[in-house]
Amino acid sequence: MSVLLELAPTLSTVLVPMNVDVTPNDDGLPGIAALRNIVGAVMTIALILSVLALLISAIVWGFGSNSSNPHLASRGKVGVLVSCAAAVITGAAVTLINFFWNVGQTVS
Repeated sequence: MSVLLELAPTLSTVLVPMNVDVTPNDDGLPGIAALRNIVGAVMTIALILSVLALLISAIVWGFGSNSSNPHLASRGKVGVLVSCAAAVITGAAVTLINFFWNVGQTVS
């Protein structure tokens, strides 16, 4: 029993995992630059589609208002809000991801 008590400090240091320090690197895999270009292109497409959805929703809203169709007008209003939210999220995507990455780095 006394042998275990003498080995306890040694065993506790062996059982505690070592600190892992991993950071993203830009040259770890081939094609990272191409992937960034693809993500940028997808963001551009998302912004263009948001503008298209805004235009279509505004037209639907206008038709609904002018034809005294409240259901169509409300669908147009929702479409305008959703397309604006999609544009905001697309524009803020990189900032949001960086924010939450930084929050995750502070967890210990």
